[in-house]
Amino acid sequence: MSKILDIAVKTFDIEIEGLEAAKKRIDAGFERAVELIISSKGRLAVTGMGKSGHIARKIAATLSSTGTPAFFIHPAEAVHGDMGMLVKGDVVLALSKSGETEEIKAILPLIKRLGYPLISITGNPASTLAKKSDAHLDGSVEREACSLNLAPTSSTTLSLVLGDALAVALMQERSFTDKDFALYHPSGALGNRLYLRVADIWHTGSDLPVVKLSTPMKDLLYIISSKRFGCAAVIDGEGKLAGIVTDGDLRRCMEKYENYGKLTAAAIMTRNPKVIAPVELAISALELMGVYSITTLLSVDAEGKPVGIIHMHDLIRRGLEG
Repeated sequence: MSKILDIAVKTFDIEIEGLEAAKKRIDAGFERAVELIISSKGRLAVTGMGKSGHIARKIAATLSSTGTPAFFIHPAEAVHGDMGMLVKGDVVLALSKSGETEEIKAILPLIKRLGYPLISITGNPASTLAKKSDAHLDGSVEREACSLNLAPTSSTTLSLVLGDALAVALMQERSFTDKDFALYHPSGALGNRLYLRVADIWHTGSDLPVVKLSTPMKDLLYIISSKRFGCAAVIDGEGKLAGIVTDGDLRRCMEKYENYGKLTAAAIMTRNPKVIAPVELAISALELMGVYSITTLLSVDAEGKPVGIIHMHDLIRRGLEG
């Protein structure tokens, strides 16, 4: 193994050792932290300076996306007015390797005076921050992965894992489901599967390829080619869907008739095409396309009039192909 790869493996080993040791130290303080957050009427304010601040931001983001409203507050800015971000019922989670970070120590009196429950993650259970906390999580490590044992590496990894553990425990306590997760991730694949409707991504208005029963072949070909869906909806005199003409219908027509140019849409259309309602889930459209081996689907309103069209490419672009 090369020297560089040896360093990489050693880094893994040191950080894993730190996590393994910390796992054995998980105690009632963790349960107390979860209880404080669950019982609160407000949000979780997460704070930290330097590298701990970066970890705090990530923890806040993870919590917010998994059912626990959280936000990051910079301790240096907190003493200059940002403490006003906190409201009654909030809980504070403070990260500090030493537990003696001056910027955090500066806001401790105000946190205690205003009655905000305080949770901390520190590398020193005997520190000022740990002692003033209502719940403390031990974030100490025997050594950093840094060769100088100075740069926060093992300690920040441990803090991140403790934050993840809090998020997962809180998800369980809140009975947070995949549907809840999708609600907080509306643009993600899961959110699209559970909430995206046909009407959210269909093509409608002037983009909709529509012809009449009497539309001649020349005009029919123009509509199908110009709209680029490979098909056209055929409507009757009342505007209701009478059928569909697809590329396949055109090919079969040209093979069957010598004078196909004189035909109308009514003569070559497929009657009773597969359709879907605007309010149906987009994933249902994909499933229907799969069952009938089609790539486009018309959407009709309650009166049976075509109001939109959806293409498989629209679904794939939204991550629904898997």
